[in-house]
Amino acid sequence: MADFSQPPPGSGTPNKDPRKLNTFFGVMVPTILSMFSIVLFLRTGFVVGHAGLLQGLLMVIVAYTIISLTVLSICAISTNGAIQGGGAYYMISRSLGPEFGGGIGLMFFLAKVFACGEYVLGLVEAILDVFGSDPGKFGVRVLPQGYWYTVLYSSGVLLLCLLVCLVGAHIYSRTAFVILLVVTVSLLSIFISSVAVKPRDFVITHQGPGNQTLRYNASYTGFSAATLKSNLGPGYSLDYSTNSVMSFATVFAVMFTSCTGIMAGANMSGELKTPSVSIPKGTIVAVLYTFTVYVLVFILVSATCDRTLLIQDYGFLQRINIWPPFVTVGIYCASLSAAMCAMIGASRILHALALDHLFGLPLAPAAITSSSGNPWVAVAASLLLASLVTVFYLLAYAAVDLACLALEWASAPNFRPTFQLFSWHTCLLGILSCLVMMFVINPVYSSGSIVLLLLLLLFLHYRSPTSSWGYISQALIFHQVRKYLLMLDVRKDHVKFWRPQVLLMVANPRSSSQLILFVNQLKKGGLYVLGHVQLGDLDTLPSDPVQQQYNFWLSLVDKLGVKAFVDLTLSPSVRQGTQHLLRITGLGGMKPNTLILGFYDSCTPEDFFLQDTAFCDSSIGQNSDGEYNFGVDLPSLQAHFPPVRHVESPRWLSPEEYVGIISDAVKMSKNVCLGRYFFQLEGEGKDSKVDGSERTIDVWPLNLLQPGSRDYQDVCSLFLLQMACVLNMSNKWRHARMRIFLNVETESSDQGWVVNEETFRELLKKLRIRASIKIVPWDSVVQHHAKSDGVPSSEPTQALSEGFLSAVNCMLTEHSSQAAVRFLYLPRPPAHRSQSQQYLAQLEAVTYGLGPTLLIHGVTPVTYTDL
Repeated sequence: MADFSQPPPGSGTPNKDPRKLNTFFGVMVPTILSMFSIVLFLRTGFVVGHAGLLQGLLMVIVAYTIISLTVLSICAISTNGAIQGGGAYYMISRSLGPEFGGGIGLMFFLAKVFACGEYVLGLVEAILDVFGSDPGKFGVRVLPQGYWYTVLYSSGVLLLCLLVCLVGAHIYSRTAFVILLVVTVSLLSIFISSVAVKPRDFVITHQGPGNQTLRYNASYTGFSAATLKSNLGPGYSLDYSTNSVMSFATVFAVMFTSCTGIMAGANMSGELKTPSVSIPKGTIVAVLYTFTVYVLVFILVSATCDRTLLIQDYGFLQRINIWPPFVTVGIYCASLSAAMCAMIGASRILHALALDHLFGLPLAPAAITSSSGNPWVAVAASLLLASLVTVFYLLAYAAVDLACLALEWASAPNFRPTFQLFSWHTCLLGILSCLVMMFVINPVYSSGSIVLLLLLLLFLHYRSPTSSWGYISQALIFHQVRKYLLMLDVRKDHVKFWRPQVLLMVANPRSSSQLILFVNQLKKGGLYVLGHVQLGDLDTLPSDPVQQQYNFWLSLVDKLGVKAFVDLTLSPSVRQGTQHLLRITGLGGMKPNTLILGFYDSCTPEDFFLQDTAFCDSSIGQNSDGEYNFGVDLPSLQAHFPPVRHVESPRWLSPEEYVGIISDAVKMSKNVCLGRYFFQLEGEGKDSKVDGSERTIDVWPLNLLQPGSRDYQDVCSLFLLQMACVLNMSNKWRHARMRIFLNVETESSDQGWVVNEETFRELLKKLRIRASIKIVPWDSVVQHHAKSDGVPSSEPTQALSEGFLSAVNCMLTEHSSQAAVRFLYLPRPPAHRSQSQQYLAQLEAVTYGLGPTLLIHGVTPVTYTDL
């Protein structure tokens, strides 16, 4: 089941359990009254008169089909776990996340508030029709009329609603039940009157243009086949209340407002004893009941009233009733109940938004509740804010359908609602229906509401309200990623689409953060994994210590702002653990092809955590924005990673094991890179504005430890060039200058280096690598090279003299001292374990004091010259 059981945190959590309402009082009664409202009594004639019976019934069927699709989604979500207060907002936010839930929740709250004002104005209008100083036929001249009097009466009605809602949902439900009884009596009187009242004629007058009085002769015929036949077809004409010609769309928009109350019961979810049972059962029964009533009333008025009566007097039900006050009281009660329902529903949504802290301080007071759990501040706020209402409602309904659709498409095992009468087809159809209806009702308001929703989404997204609710986006992403990973066939790999997929082994991120940031620029949209080996044996431990560390490493990735995965393993040795990671990291076609290690030397590493403000500023860890940190704040993150190694500290890795790791990677056909002095590299942080315009990338493609090697086009040299080119394409290195150094023996009798240079220039042109070529004579360096029998050795493990290594280092320092980073050829590791220390000593001597340097040994063909 979905994890809806945890109530949202907040200071407003009530001491007493507010859940007291059952299905009938908590869902059925408010939903029925909201779907009747004033439309049933004052707009039935409007719909049937203009659209005719057939189109009117079609409107009812279409409207109820649309809302029924949403009802199915509501039922599915509400039966998939425990529902807290907030109704539709709670369902949407816990399914689609805080951004979407907060945006829709606020708009749904505003829709409820505006609807409350709409119902109150309708009630005041109905009261003034009877008791105003300029009343209708059944009026009593008691109440003065005018704009400010209307404001006064409306405020009085709102105050009455406020008092009922402030007492709490329990009193509201009882009041709503009494109102439902009164409305039911009014409905019965309408059906009885159709039989008891004899046919009669009326003269209806309206004020026309130029102060002229328009008179219309209308008839109530009682049940008549002729009347029914004449009312079957449409008769769209001028609406006397708006002086505009009606159409199917305008009449349907009015008709649809009667269907926007389906969430009334769901909004009371915080007060329901068993919301997962009451919401689906009560909502479905209420929808079926109101649908039946609307159909019967439409047929009744079509068979008993001529079209003139229906079109020219929207309050005709009072004229044809056995006792007109029955209808009058019904109108008053229906409007009053709809206003109260909108107010209490809006207050519950506002209260839930405040408890979730999505909008921070502005909504914080709305989280305050009374001792019984009634959010009285939210009720009062709804009082103050009281064709846009329907659009907001439809947008909220579409969001509920979207939430259900996303849960269904994600195929999460925990989405198993007890209500099964839905599918992704009904959800999708519900979304499309709601969106189409929005634009049918009012294209301008619909466009504006969608823009408002997008703005709210952006606002909430940039506030980063990370939550522990679970994100449907994660489930959908997983579903899609799995599908595309299966499609990513390694047998279809081609060299022209090669990209580096990096496994960077990290012992301690305190000393490796700059290298982590640099490799993030080097990955070129490929896989990037931070690997770490925890030494230990699971047989001797009570539980796996690695599982508890993932959140700390993921928080580190967030702090550094790198796009990397994390993979940790437990192993008796670092070498064995690295083998594990090289074999099992990644899935399908997304597996590492390049291993990167920090350099093995005796340098005292620096603590990056003490230099970066993201790790030093204590305010960062306090979640001032209410961000959910997955259990890892800044102090615990700092405490998790041990201090950097001191010179005297024992090393967990021997030189033999380190070189063995390099050898293992080469045997597994993985490219290997060794990074040295990257703690000196600056400007790689996520907040850095460096664009590389003042940087230089130096590339030395020749194996400097084997002067006899003159092949600039072997796989390793080309891989080195490719990696330098990839770095040159990244954001922070895009404008950097790349220089390629060609080492030549100018004093040699063989002048083939001139031909080699031209060949190399042609190669760079074919590979489309923009770089300047620097010719570096190194005759004096080669002279120091140790020789056996006068022939240069091709063995990478041959003992090289200190003079030669020092000369190579001086040459590199002379030409590349100002470079931001250097790319050097990494010789193949020795085959014998005994030569490991000698191999490392040679690498250390060559790169000593250079600055950020990447030693690269490539085994993968990565360049392609054809289209």
